[in-house]
Amino acid sequence: MVTKIRKRDGRIVNFDQNKITRAIEKSILAVKAKNRALAERLSRQVIKIVKQKFVGKIPGVEDIQDIVENVLIKKGLTRVAKAYILYRQKRKEVREAKGIFGIEDDLKLPVNAIRILEKRYLLKDESGNLIETPKKMFQRVARKVASADHLYGKKFNAEKTEREFYRVMSNLEFIPNSPALINAGTRMGQLSACFVLPVEDSMKSIFEAVKDMALIHQSGGGTGFSFSKLRPKGDLVKSTKGIASGPVSFMSVFDMATDIIKQGGRRRGANMGILRVDHPDILEFITAKIREGAFTNFNLSVAITDKFMRLLEADKEYELINPRTGKPTRKLRVRDIFNLIIATAWKTGDPGLVFIDRINKYNPTSHIGKIESTNPCGEEPLLPYESCVLGSINLSKMAKRRKIDWQKLRDIIRTAVHFLDNVIDINKYPLPQIERMTKGNRKIGLGVMGFAEMLIKLGIPYNSQEGIRIAEKTMKFIAREAREKSKRLAKLRGVFPNFKGSIWAKRKVRVRNSALITIAPTGTISTIAGCSSGIEPLFAISYVRRILEGTQFLETNSLFEEVAMEKGFYDKKLMMEIAKKGSIQHMKKIPQSIRKIFVTAFDISPEWHVRMQAAFQKYTDNAVSKTVNLPYEATVEEVGKVYKLAYQLGCKGVTVYRYGSKPQQVLYLGSIPKEAGEEAPGYVSVDSEYAGGCPVPYCLF
Repeated sequence: MVTKIRKRDGRIVNFDQNKITRAIEKSILAVKAKNRALAERLSRQVIKIVKQKFVGKIPGVEDIQDIVENVLIKKGLTRVAKAYILYRQKRKEVREAKGIFGIEDDLKLPVNAIRILEKRYLLKDESGNLIETPKKMFQRVARKVASADHLYGKKFNAEKTEREFYRVMSNLEFIPNSPALINAGTRMGQLSACFVLPVEDSMKSIFEAVKDMALIHQSGGGTGFSFSKLRPKGDLVKSTKGIASGPVSFMSVFDMATDIIKQGGRRRGANMGILRVDHPDILEFITAKIREGAFTNFNLSVAITDKFMRLLEADKEYELINPRTGKPTRKLRVRDIFNLIIATAWKTGDPGLVFIDRINKYNPTSHIGKIESTNPCGEEPLLPYESCVLGSINLSKMAKRRKIDWQKLRDIIRTAVHFLDNVIDINKYPLPQIERMTKGNRKIGLGVMGFAEMLIKLGIPYNSQEGIRIAEKTMKFIAREAREKSKRLAKLRGVFPNFKGSIWAKRKVRVRNSALITIAPTGTISTIAGCSSGIEPLFAISYVRRILEGTQFLETNSLFEEVAMEKGFYDKKLMMEIAKKGSIQHMKKIPQSIRKIFVTAFDISPEWHVRMQAAFQKYTDNAVSKTVNLPYEATVEEVGKVYKLAYQLGCKGVTVYRYGSKPQQVLYLGSIPKEAGEEAPGYVSVDSEYAGGCPVPYCLF
């Protein structure tokens, strides 16, 4: 009887025949229809040989795998054997890559997830030595966040909650934002990702905001600012009889302070800077990033009003208003300003647009204040001093055999809302004003990631009406179930303190959280989960990942690998060939039906990008972060069409990025035009933390 097996690291563990069966079954699945019975028969034959060969001995993992190979070959299952050998080789490469980081991978995570966890997430001692594994990290987070249940007496079982929180995280079905993973259960204890700070028209307020920003960045959060209340450049300063330098000059102070803080090396500083389109300094703001290296710690967005968009269609002029006096200073032609915005966005990727009137139309607590800004990536409109904790459901785990598992998704939604609501209670806030505002409104931001993989599993193209339909259906379901969970929490814990006067009070719907749904770009957490970023399409099918200086690792989308093996055209040379462009649309040797499903960001027309964002926005009470990726050859006019379509379809904001318009990127295609200032590296290559979306470093928050 075989009861033990020796792992590659020398550990002796219990022998599990099911693992052999599953490995054989996967190999069979790679070349033909699923056949569990055949896998079990072959597994029993493997065990029979192991018993004969290792009497009184403990076999090693490699011993077992050698026997599996021999059994498959002797049975004439050459294609299955080939698939199994390829699987072994790939696992070997993965182990070797993981070995670089010196981490015990107790959850079998992707290679790059291990690298990111080692670098930024896992706890270390004072000497910098790791004292945590991925499993222990999720246990730490689950324990701390579940402890909030103790605040509500016997209505909740904190131990049961802890087990549930750990389960969804360790299964990579739901993951909270990075500050929660990094800081939960530590002395820092700050778990929110998003903050907005007020900037009033005084030197005291400006530098208070700089100081508060530094504290937030140090704790791992990102900050958004509206500079629209600052008096314009050249305006009178009564206290000194001097001349005001204007919003853009003060933004430089925030940018420089962010550079200095660097968030303790755990996360890069990130800011959103917003200026109303009717501010007298709007021209300087729009062109602020034309100069190379300017405001590298800022994403910039113009706050566009409904009036501006109406006047654009009528080709009229509009007034610029001095915020100090409230009086007009001059008139500009709307079309000229819009053309300057799209030309600058075409050239630099900034500014994006924030449709500020639409955002305030859906402000759930307008009786408390007006929304002036968003977090760094635009998906979380917040009141001054408000913060929000985010978390995303991995939709790629919710689809199987061309169907969505709605019951599983419902269970994950309920657990995620409970998790995020708990965070509000146990969070250590950097400022008392932030704590009051956050606990007063109890906003949470439940989002999604892995949407592209879910569509692939369903056999649906991203750029299709069916893809849009699935997006709306899925998001409607998530929004409804999240609201139902919030209503149940309200019965047990009470409504949010600022409920009276809110839109929920007017609707007579008692909820625990004033806002629930946010579609964030996810960034590193989707890399940890091994899925695509947010609602973005795949950025490439096969590509080279730069995991360490001088170390590169070929990665291929796992779903494409499965299909390639199943259809019999998998070949490592083919994967390398695909990695030269990232796309398979030009490869006639791959069936059209497969090329149709496996589309990448640059295969998709701008219109489909915007339509997908609008589909998700329809059922998102906060906002949606999505990058409309444009090829290098895209025109200024195409940027204008994107911005107009986003407004027409009900988006709350929009961002474009034309490939190659920045001197530094975290995604390089194999064919960068020389005039873009880069030499083509030969293969699509990405930095270690890139998971999709905006291919420049400061967008990846």
